[in-house]
Amino acid sequence: MSSRANPKVAVLLGGPSAEREVSLSSGRECAAALRAEGYQVTEVDAGRDLAQRLEALAPDVVFNALHGRWGEDGCVQGLLEWMGLPYTHSGVLASAVAMDKERSKEVYRAAGLPVVESVLASKAEISARHMMAPPYVVKPYNEGSSVGVYLVQEGANTPPRIAEDMPDTLMVETYAPGRELTTTVMGDRALTVTDIITEGWYDYDAKYKEGGSRHELPADVPAEIFDACLAYALRAHEALGCRGVSRTDFRWDESRGLDGLILLETNTQPGMTPTSLVPEQAQHCGMSFGALMRWMVEDASCNR
Repeated sequence: MSSRANPKVAVLLGGPSAEREVSLSSGRECAAALRAEGYQVTEVDAGRDLAQRLEALAPDVVFNALHGRWGEDGCVQGLLEWMGLPYTHSGVLASAVAMDKERSKEVYRAAGLPVVESVLASKAEISARHMMAPPYVVKPYNEGSSVGVYLVQEGANTPPRIAEDMPDTLMVETYAPGRELTTTVMGDRALTVTDIITEGWYDYDAKYKEGGSRHELPADVPAEIFDACLAYALRAHEALGCRGVSRTDFRWDESRGLDGLILLETNTQPGMTPTSLVPEQAQHCGMSFGALMRWMVEDASCNR
């Protein structure tokens, strides 16, 4: 990034994805922290005129606080590479592969990481018959934040009724029971493990609404499981080619020990809202939110 005393940072937020509101919250939090760290910050709601706005601003660094499609799947990363603007988080290929849950599973399997079985199918197929024995989960294969997730319980007689506004192709995967664990990777270091405790399914509201979930940090799990989460998250980060910060989510079935630890997905643009997991883990490791933002800006580059 630039060696200027007060670098100009453009924070990308909002955008057109299903996760727009989360991105607006993340981006505003990041922008405020960066201003407190002494950066010249401009918040940019990413629309069709994004290239023109960035060209006019001529920032030293772009802080990518977008979530979901177009901001997290390699699209905006490609634009920033084309414009020669250093940016945070992962590059084009890692972003695209991590966002595609089926392709990322292929990478995990090649790296020897544990995942559940899954298939891609059309809405019509999924609504017509069980694609696998319940319990299973139906969800978009290229969205995040538990947007549009259906849990088909064991013993369900009929397949799920998929909403009309869902994508034409969806992922059906074996339901992984157990506790929800997550680990942040910063550069080449896995930070710690959080146990996410909710009353039910860890859905959109549980992630982002006040009181929707409780975070136990560090997770009270056996050392073998804790260490495996750290190791698997770092291996996933490296296998996908991630840069900067990523967060990998797990399910752990206590009754099966280490065999019950399943990798769900890796988030290359993890949330930075007041209830988000990455800032909490960084704080636990002695890094304030402002210091985390500074690290990410200083880590920014092209050719990621």
